[in-house]
Amino acid sequence: MTDAALPRTQEEAAAELALLAAEIARHNRLYHTDDAPEIDDAAYDALVRRNAAIEAAFPGQVRPDSPSVQVGAAPAAHLAKVAHARPMFSLDNAFADEEVAEFVQRVRRFLNLAPDEPVALTAEPKIDGLSCSLRYEDGKLVRALTRGDGTVGEDVTANVRTLADIPQALPNDAPDIFEVRGEVYMAKAAFADLNTRLRDAAEAAGDVTKARQFANPRNAAAGSLRQKDASVTKARPLRFLAHGWGEASDLPGETQHAVVEALRGWKFPVAEHFARAETIDAALAQYRAIEAIRADLPFDIDGVVYKVDRLDWQARLGSVGKAPRWALAHKFPAERAQTTLNAIDIQVGRTGKLTPVARLEPVTVGGVVVTNATLHNADEIVRLGVHPGDRVVIQRAGDVIPQIVENLSRDDTRAPWPFPAACPECGSDAVREEGEVDIRCTGGLICPAQRIERLKHFVSRGAMDIEGLGGQQIEDFVRDGLIHAPADIFRLTEDQLLARKKDGRVWATNLLAAIEAKRRPDPVRFLFGLGIRHVGSVTARALLKVFATVEAIAAVASDPERRAEIEAIDGIGPAVAQALTDFFAEAHNRDAWDDLLREVSPAPYVATSRDSSVSGKTIVFTGTLETLSRDEAKAQAEALGAKVSGSVSAKTDLIVAGANAGSKLKKAAELGVAVIDEAAWREIVEAAG
Repeated sequence: MTDAALPRTQEEAAAELALLAAEIARHNRLYHTDDAPEIDDAAYDALVRRNAAIEAAFPGQVRPDSPSVQVGAAPAAHLAKVAHARPMFSLDNAFADEEVAEFVQRVRRFLNLAPDEPVALTAEPKIDGLSCSLRYEDGKLVRALTRGDGTVGEDVTANVRTLADIPQALPNDAPDIFEVRGEVYMAKAAFADLNTRLRDAAEAAGDVTKARQFANPRNAAAGSLRQKDASVTKARPLRFLAHGWGEASDLPGETQHAVVEALRGWKFPVAEHFARAETIDAALAQYRAIEAIRADLPFDIDGVVYKVDRLDWQARLGSVGKAPRWALAHKFPAERAQTTLNAIDIQVGRTGKLTPVARLEPVTVGGVVVTNATLHNADEIVRLGVHPGDRVVIQRAGDVIPQIVENLSRDDTRAPWPFPAACPECGSDAVREEGEVDIRCTGGLICPAQRIERLKHFVSRGAMDIEGLGGQQIEDFVRDGLIHAPADIFRLTEDQLLARKKDGRVWATNLLAAIEAKRRPDPVRFLFGLGIRHVGSVTARALLKVFATVEAIAAVASDPERRAEIEAIDGIGPAVAQALTDFFAEAHNRDAWDDLLREVSPAPYVATSRDSSVSGKTIVFTGTLETLSRDEAKAQAEALGAKVSGSVSAKTDLIVAGANAGSKLKKAAELGVAVIDEAAWREIVEAAG
C-alpha cells in the first residue's frame, strides 16, 4: 500500500493510532505474558510499521502507550518481578535494502562522520525466542530475568539453572558484574517431538483434551521457561543463544564482535552465522546468505540483526524511545495468499469515523489463519474495486496487516460498492467533510458507539489508566445507565456496584479505590483522555509545558483573542488551535469539562529530565560542531531538560557556537545572550553525569 493510504487528517491519524495501540498492546500481552499469540511475527511487525508510518507523518499524535515507546508486556503474575539494571530494548525494523542503507546514513549523520569513514556492522540471525538476561556476580550466576516490559522482568533463575547451554559460572578473568543477554528457544525438531509426546501421553490417558499443543516453538519455549515448577522446565528441550549484554563492570573488548567472541570463549552458544561486515554490501550479503539457509536452521528466525560494531559509537548513539540507535532488525519478506471477500462490515470509532472491515473466507498464510482485514475508508474500496464475493489477494506484512493488496475479480464496469449514507449504530447522517477522506457519523454524543469508545479512551492505559475498569465494564455501565460522561465514573458507589455483583465486595472496593486514586491525575493523560481532535499525548505535553495547568489551557482556548498564543507554541499549529477553540466553544463540552473538574483536580505539569545548569533554558546551536552532529547535540540538550531553538531571540538563554557561526553571534551580542564554545558545552554535559 502506498503513502496515499496513510491518514490525511490529524483526527484520522489519532483515531487509527488509538486502535493500533490497543491492538498491539493486546498482541503484546498474548505474546509476552500469555504465551498464546493470535498472529505471527510478520503480522505483528506490520502493525508496528503502520503505527510508525502514521507517527512519522503526524508526530503530534504520538501516544504515551504507543508501541514506539513501549516494550513487551507486563510480567506474569505468578513470577516475581525484578527491575533490570539496564533496560532491555526492542529493535527498530527494516524491510528493504534501502532502509538498511538509510540506517547507516543516520548513524553517520548522528556521529558527524566523514564520508569515507567506514561503519562496520555485525550481522546475525534474529532468532524467534524468549529474551532472557543472565546476571553473573563474582563469576557466579545469581539471577535470570525475562525481558518483561523492558524495564521490569520475571525472575526465572531456578528454571534457567536447568538449561545445559547456560554456564553456572564464568572464567576467573571475567568482570565482577556481567549480564549476558540472549534468547531461550526450542529447536524445531525438539518442538515437534514435544508436541508428539504431549499428544501421546494424553491419548494414553484416554483424553486428548488434556494435552496442551503448543502453536509454535517460540510459544513452547516461553511456556516451558516460565513454569512455576523448575522440574517441568528441566524436562523440556530448551536451548540458549547469546547475542549481547546488559550491565557490566568491565567489557572484554572494544567492539560488538570482540565481546560476542568473548562470550563464545566463555562457553556461551553464539549464532554460527554471526559475522562482522565492513560495508553495507557485505552486511546485505550476509542477510541473503542467512535467508537462503533459513529453512535449514534448527531454530526459527524472522530476519537478521545488524549492530554498529564500535562500542564507543554505540555509547554515543544511545537510544530513542524503546530502541537503540545503533541496531536494526532486517526482516524477511511477507507472505501472500488468495481468498474470498465474504462481506464488508462498517465499524464506528470513538470519533465517529466509519471504517469498513473486510470479512474473509478463512485462509492460512504462513501458519496463521486470517479472517478479517481493514479496508480503511470509502476511497480504498473504490481503489480496489471490491465487492462481496470477489476473489482477493491478502498480505500479512507491509504497511498494514492483514490487508487486501489485489482484487482478482475486478470489473471496472460495476458501480462502486455503496458506502452507507447513515451511521449503522444510531441512524444519523454519515457525511464526508470537505478535504477529508473519512466519512463520519454526525450523531456525536447520541451515538452509542462514540459514547462508549470515548469513555473507553478516557479510562485507557494511555489516558487516565484506571486499573480494573476495562472496555467490557464500560460497555456494561453505559448499557445499564450508570455512566454517560467521564464525571459519572467518579460518582459510582459501592451500592451500585454490589447491585451488579452481590458477592463482589472485594471487586467493588478495589475498583472504587482505583478510581479514587485518579482524582489527581497526570495532566497530560487527563488532557489526552478527553479525546479532543488533534490533541494527542505529545501535543498535550507541548501545551502543558507552556501553560502548566489544564485550567490555563481551557482559559486560553475559551478566548478567541488568545488563539495566537496556542499557535505560537513550537509544534502546535492552526489545526490544534482551532480544535481547542471549537471544543471549548461548544456548551455541552464545556458542561462536561466543568462537571469533570468538580470530581478531579489534575496536577500541574512538571517536566522530567536530568538536573543540569541548562534545565529549563532555551539553547541555540550554531556554526559547525567538530565532535558531534547537530542531532546528537540536540539530543544531549533535551536530555538535560533544555529546549533547542533554531533562531536567536529575546527568549534565548544560551548559544553554543562552533566554527563559522555567522549572523547568530551578532544577534546574540545585540541581545546580550551568553555564548559558549563546543568544549564548554561538553563540560556541561559531563557535569550532569
